[in-house]
Amino acid sequence: MTTPKITVIGSINMDLVTRSPRFPQVGETLLGSGFQRFMGGKGANQAVAAARLGAEVQMIGAIGEDDFGRELLANLQHEGVNTEAVKVLPALPSGIANITVAEGDNHIIVVSGANFGITPADIEAEEARIAAADIVLCQLEIPMDCVLAAARLAKKHARPFVLNPAPAQALPAELRSLVSVLTPNAYELALSLGLPTDTPVETLIRQSGCQVVMTLGSDGALYNDDTGILHRQSTFKVNPVDTTGAGDTFNAALAVFWQQGIAPAVKQACAAAALSVTKAGAQGGMPTAAELADFLKQQA
Repeated sequence: MTTPKITVIGSINMDLVTRSPRFPQVGETLLGSGFQRFMGGKGANQAVAAARLGAEVQMIGAIGEDDFGRELLANLQHEGVNTEAVKVLPALPSGIANITVAEGDNHIIVVSGANFGITPADIEAEEARIAAADIVLCQLEIPMDCVLAAARLAKKHARPFVLNPAPAQALPAELRSLVSVLTPNAYELALSLGLPTDTPVETLIRQSGCQVVMTLGSDGALYNDDTGILHRQSTFKVNPVDTTGAGDTFNAALAVFWQQGIAPAVKQACAAAALSVTKAGAQGGMPTAAELADFLKQQA
């Protein structure tokens, strides 16, 4: 497999993680069991995961001129991500995510900061990085007009545009028409299409109008092929420690292995996501290419 070139356009955050035996009820105060900081943001997470899996990765995004921003930038560079297109915005703080981890799951609140200071003009200024990519990855933690700008450029240069529609929200019709692959969970896909959240997943995928790879958590993934036939990829059994970042690992792996075909790409994405939850932190458990290969051999 040739080294894939991936351009990631998205958020860069500092994750502030509180651990608790359970989630608090409304109005309740609990004593937590721990606190840690991790590098995060859906865009940065996907960039790091793709780089660890062997891709050549360009990151387009923004940070504040603050301590968090400097740490976040240094981390991306340490992971081998090209950060020449990461803007520093002195007037805004770096983005943060408050994450509560309990009962084997997580609740997340994001404060966007510099991530929402990026403009369509900033995206258009990096057209060459999009044109040079084998695949373009984007999420919804940056302004929608920036996502649209990226999708238009990907279409202009005939580059596959993979959109992870999270946080969940309705997608403009134009954006849906520009997406090559949509990677939601069931809730995100329903909101993306403006349909009831209890709509059967098979119906959601068939009404999406594009190729969909739907993540199903512990049930793996469901996707449609070029003929519209639905296929299910089962998950890989592990002992979860922290599910934060599993979806980002899935998206990155899907992009890295996309040139192998959708079935092997989804299988490896499920395996990479499973590995990622075995360690703490959004980026902490993201596997290397060698770790993923060893894991898949053990599963054979």
